Amino acid sequence: MKPSARLDEKNWRFEYKYRLSVEQYLRVRNQIRAYMEIDEYTERAAEKKYLVCSVYYDSLGLDAFNEKIDGNSDRIKFRLRTYCRELSQGTTIRAEMKVRKNAITEKYGAFISGAEYEMFIGQKRWPKIRNQVMEEFERYVHLKGLNPLLLTEYRREGYRSRAREEIRITFDHRVKSAHSRTLFPEAPHFHEHHPGLIVLEIKCIKQQPGWLRRLVQQNGLMIMANSKYVQGMMVAYPALVTPGWSA
Repeated sequence: MKPSARLDEKNWRFEYKYRLSVEQYLRVRNQIRAYMEIDEYTERAAEKKYLVCSVYYDSLGLDAFNEKIDGNSDRIKFRLRTYCRELSQGTTIRAEMKVRKNAITEKYGAFISGAEYEMFIGQKRWPKIRNQVMEEFERYVHLKGLNPLLLTEYRREGYRSRAREEIRITFDHRVKSAHSRTLFPEAPHFHEHHPGLIVLEIKCIKQQPGWLRRLVQQNGLMIMANSKYVQGMMVAYPALVTPGWSA
């Protein structure tokens, strides 16, 4: 996986999210194959689905959670991400910041070593700041009093355009979350977000191509808010659940 751009470079995209039944998932997956092919990470993964684990940061007052619930159009979210359940030599870890500006999402990331991860988790600082993502992550941790709070895990099935259009489609299976202060807890107690449903995400630099808009309409898919962080907080911290909230 290639490191993301610097913060002063364009790295924005539109994101469209849907929840599918198994029947809808199978139908949509078959229909996109004329235009999309599985990506290299999915191709290498067992069962053609690769593991994604993220630990999300928030303040004591849960500012990131409440900003999403309140529908703030400008938001920023920090997380650490990996693709395996154990920390060992060579484990891939990314520090990521995701910025929301109205309908546009910007995501920036930097690869970090296991030693850098352990120091940041333990001391809230990097041994050495090597890029702007690490700089902003550490600055916000101290400015906003951020702490790791929630671990989210799922199996992702990713597709890329056969015509090399700037579009990516993913299906996320068995999305679940647990209270955690680390990416690698010993025995997390997971809660599934939406049992029996698969999350479809469409990410593109421009608007959706015509074939994809038609596919969405023909299958009656409805865009919905689908914040994995907010959903995870609701299932891992049920005292936060309030009727009428949308995640």
